[in-house]
Amino acid sequence: MDTELLKGTLSLLILSLLSRRDMYGYEIAATVHRDTDGSFTWREGSLYPNLHKLQADGLIVGEWEEKETGRKRRYYHITAKGKAALKEKRESWNELCRGVSRILEKSDGQA
Repeated sequence: MDTELLKGTLSLLILSLLSRRDMYGYEIAATVHRDTDGSFTWREGSLYPNLHKLQADGLIVGEWEEKETGRKRRYYHITAKGKAALKEKRESWNELCRGVSRILEKSDGQA
């Protein structure tokens, strides 16, 4: 898969996943890997900087939670501002997909 194409979708996909429920970092990466049948594999070096940027922008909030085992995990949840951004990003994504599809359809068989 072309990783350059994937880079532009990280924030859209993270916000979409967090709109389902609160998740911690590893859970986000595992969910995207599972839900894409292994097509997407996010490394810490790309996931966590994006989580930090989304948090700095006020689109998500991360809070530490301690489990009965004593293990701490930082759970992220989407904010109202994040939900509005997700709506805009979805609309932009859909517009992009429609435009790319039109070009590809008109070019089909030309290669």
